[in-house]
Amino acid sequence: MKVFNYLLVTLSSLALLACTLFSAGLYAVNDEPLQAVQIYTQDELLDLIKQNKHLDRVKADRCQLTRDIEDRAVKLHLPSYEFLYGDMLAWGVCVDQNAELGMYYIRESAKQGLVAAIEQLGRYYHVGRFVQKDSEKAYTYILRAAELGNLQAQLRLIDLQLAGVGSPYDFENAYRWLHHAIIADEKLHSKATRQLKKLEKLMHPKSVKAAKAQ
Repeated sequence: MKVFNYLLVTLSSLALLACTLFSAGLYAVNDEPLQAVQIYTQDELLDLIKQNKHLDRVKADRCQLTRDIEDRAVKLHLPSYEFLYGDMLAWGVCVDQNAELGMYYIRESAKQGLVAAIEQLGRYYHVGRFVQKDSEKAYTYILRAAELGNLQAQLRLIDLQLAGVGSPYDFENAYRWLHHAIIADEKLHSKATRQLKKLEKLMHPKSVKAAKAQ
């Protein structure tokens, strides 16, 4: 009987300890309750990526969705989640930093046509982030992203062209894409105007007229 009572008390103590630890796990170090977070919808994640707020959101959610994000990237091969997981790995956000594996998933996302991934690869090759600087590779990715309507790529494409990278045969398209882009941000709008004026000086007037007309 004494042994039985001892075991009962021990089990009760362990159960109490488990409940205490579980409850403590629901609080952050500042004693704020840790609210359960729902996995992002495709539209929500794409909007976060477009605003370049996807990593900030993961950190704001206290890394609770790391496993869900990994599963959607590694097992389901969803391009938006491949991009998110790749960026998390590249920058060491909520996971151990692994730039090589991060770039792999960003490339996989780009292969599936995610414009943000294509633009980011071009940007990384342009500035030499995680990869060796390569203007020709940068131009290939940036040209594709610009064609798909990415504003940052359209601006960077003209930067590259003004620096002598790429083909003059692409000038008209580059001018057309940026000229017809809808830009609400005043600073970006002003930058686009300056870029177009610079590129215009390298183009034949007929090409400028044709680009503006379409």
